Amino acid sequence: MNATELDRRARTYDGWVPPELVSLLIEHGHVDEVRVQAQGGDWYCARGWAQVLIERDQQDAALAVLAPFVDAGWSKAARSVADLLDGWGRGDEAIALLRPHAGDRLALPDLAKLLSRHDRTAEAFDLLYPHTKDWFLAQALVDVTAGTDRDEEVAHLLEAYVADVHRFEAEPWNAEPSNAVDLLATVRERQGRIDEAIALLHTRHVGVVNNRDQLADLLVRHGRHDELREYVAGEGGEAAAYCLAELLEERGDVEGAVEVLRPLADGSPNAAFALAELLARHGRADEAIEVLRPVPRSMGGDPEWVVRKLGTLLADEGRLDEALAFIDAFDGRSWELAYERAWLLSYCGRTDEAVTELRAHPEAATWYGAWLISGLLADAGRLDEAIEVLRTGSDAGTNATALAELLIRQGHVKDAMTALHQRTTVVPSWTPPDLSENPPF
Repeated sequence: MNATELDRRARTYDGWVPPELVSLLIEHGHVDEVRVQAQGGDWYCARGWAQVLIERDQQDAALAVLAPFVDAGWSKAARSVADLLDGWGRGDEAIALLRPHAGDRLALPDLAKLLSRHDRTAEAFDLLYPHTKDWFLAQALVDVTAGTDRDEEVAHLLEAYVADVHRFEAEPWNAEPSNAVDLLATVRERQGRIDEAIALLHTRHVGVVNNRDQLADLLVRHGRHDELREYVAGEGGEAAAYCLAELLEERGDVEGAVEVLRPLADGSPNAAFALAELLARHGRADEAIEVLRPVPRSMGGDPEWVVRKLGTLLADEGRLDEALAFIDAFDGRSWELAYERAWLLSYCGRTDEAVTELRAHPEAATWYGAWLISGLLADAGRLDEAIEVLRTGSDAGTNATALAELLIRQGHVKDAMTALHQRTTVVPSWTPPDLSENPPF
């Protein structure tokens, strides 16, 4: 076995059953097929088969299924098995299994967190400390020291990094680690030094991560709502406004939440969408529709995600014809808008009409055309027709995963496996050619 090849296949699913299909096989009672594929070297099937064995209280058998992947020196497998061992109260074995992978960037935080859970925080600290210019490992250091007496030591390290971050004002993403300010604020907050944490977060160059604003969330946690309002009115921006709107809605002040989002909705499709969802949640669909109606044309390209929300709101109010007319008013008939029109028809139970319209579109014969038409048929419970669309498409190999899913749902497991083995895959250019030709086992 070769860990590099296992890693590649885990990313591309090349030759392996994708994890969502493994779950589907098990859900539909095809455990034997999962076992067979696992024995043939499929990681995702091995993981699924191991879980079945665990549920049968056969822990040692489950570990034996995963052992070849661990023995290959593959850190992903070692991390999975270590997690199982720790969950079974076998923490020392889990630590011993992960320790040889301490040089792996993804495995190191897992090892450190495992050590910390078993009252060996000093070891975890020493492992992570030299590598904290990496934002991911700096985050891990902050995580593993939570609730310990190491906060001031961590803060001292981060303060030096924060000084470096501020030197990269024009390009903060080039600082090492780029999240030093956020992490130091986290440490100060858990020390109870809230004012310092707030002051730090006001110095950030990048305030929003995964659409959340750490400062806004902190102000909510500590009941500093007046400061949150000031922040929203000043430098906070949309993410902070969402946080304030969530707070007001939770407190029953729906109108207050609406008024926070309404000024932003004119210039931001995201804010308009959030406002429309808020209004719809509280039975104000007509207002939500009027908020969204001007947005698709103001966006320029790619308005489909807003068109779907608007169309759904109209259809739910019994105004399907109005929704269709809105889509038809756009210049041209792009595939994306044609599909949104068909999706809306199918949503309202008019699947035959939807499929007929899409099949008349010039892009219906493409792989994505076949995939989406098949999806409409499958959603309507017409699996045989959906399968036929995928089998006769111009590039059936590209849709092999979707075809396999439908075949599994129909009980045709061997056909599904055949389809997966005919799947069109792209081997990354950096993979050595000999590895792409030979199986890892």
